[in-house]
Amino acid sequence: MVAHGATRVSRISFSAAADAAAHDDAVRFSLDAARSTWSRLPRPRVFTNGVFDLLHRGHCELLHDARALGGSLVVAINSDASVRRLGKGAGRPFNTAFDRASLLAALRDVDLVVTFDEDTPCELLAQLRPEIYVKGGDYDVARLPEAALVASWGGRALALRYRPGLSTTGIAGRIAAAHAAAALEGEIA
Repeated sequence: MVAHGATRVSRISFSAAADAAAHDDAVRFSLDAARSTWSRLPRPRVFTNGVFDLLHRGHCELLHDARALGGSLVVAINSDASVRRLGKGAGRPFNTAFDRASLLAALRDVDLVVTFDEDTPCELLAQLRPEIYVKGGDYDVARLPEAALVASWGGRALALRYRPGLSTTGIAGRIAAAHAAAALEGEIA
């Protein structure tokens, strides 16, 4: 639950976060601390969310386009338990929330990374109240509860350009197919 804390990784605290992870203790902070960080971000603040399991070009282009809409970009990622509940597939997520957050935090377009345990980021959105909420064009934003929530305080919800053929599920399928082909040819013992 968000009220119990969230994982934050930023370029500033990246090495400290890595040190904490090495000691099996991810950097944690309270929702009050998250609000404090949030309040210092340049406006308008753009918010997006997702699993971001295998980071790919489609993700990077979405994040770049999202960041261009405002003064700062916050990326909320599903916790590992949340990803499993979403039914993304066997063995998902491939990467832990900390690893996914660390990769996202290393991108120049991302100002703040937060994890959430719920199936949707609605609770986090209600607490932070971004001016702009974005999703990829593979979502019908008008049907998302997040869009109505953001509109309730005068924010905007937008769908950004979809990049066909660029998805974690597609990449995972290609890896599995290549692995199966290699096993059939005896390349994998």
